[in-house]
Amino acid sequence: MDQLFWQTIGEAPRDLVMLHGWGLNAEVWRLVETRLASHFRLHLVDLPGYGRSQPYPAMSLADIADRVWQQAPENALWLGWSLGGLVASRIALDHPAHVAGLVTVASSPKFSADGDWPGIKPEVLSAFEHQLSADFQKTVERFLALQTLGTDSARQDARVLKSVILNQQMPTVDVLNAGLEILRTEDLRAELSQLQLPFLRLYGHLDGLVPRKIASQLDRAWPQTHSVMMRNAAHAPFISHPDEFVEVLTDFSANIGW
Repeated sequence: MDQLFWQTIGEAPRDLVMLHGWGLNAEVWRLVETRLASHFRLHLVDLPGYGRSQPYPAMSLADIADRVWQQAPENALWLGWSLGGLVASRIALDHPAHVAGLVTVASSPKFSADGDWPGIKPEVLSAFEHQLSADFQKTVERFLALQTLGTDSARQDARVLKSVILNQQMPTVDVLNAGLEILRTEDLRAELSQLQLPFLRLYGHLDGLVPRKIASQLDRAWPQTHSVMMRNAAHAPFISHPDEFVEVLTDFSANIGW
């Protein structure tokens, strides 16, 4: 069995597993790594098929979650950004007795818009899938640019995300398309409504991929969870506002009862 890239940093007694988003890898966490390492023992993971976790084929959400779980520490806090939020959520749902808590960052239990549910139009995600085969590099860069739009540091943040991709091996088109298919089709709303673990949902007010209306809808539907809206952030709040991000995360973790 191929090993995932899995880097453990720090010696704090509490474990925090951090899962990146679509197209990227664990290098996205470098801006907050030092800030967090004094609070947690960090586990930085490249998801199967991404970055240094090569080679893996295209996989379903359930298969990705199962593979990541095989290397996981016991009783960790799981944090997932964007697509990684779905993976972390799947793990928390499948192993609630062995997870300390769940944090989703700029993520949604259902990324596709549907009726009165806000999200990305399914045809937009389908178009990205088709465009990947035609112009791989341009399509990935376009998707990354959407993640930073609206913030004061949008251009700088987009450069950071682009460098994260260019510094590591690129995922294959099949792996990227499988990730887009997960974003287009998965719906964890019903299952997560029953989750009894400590659960923080962190959003960017300016996020163009995960509309802020989702936060208020889930506040009503999931009163047992906690949400924070970062007013000046978009889809990558840990890059644009690292200090605020770390403060929100450490405040939450201090109250979950490890």
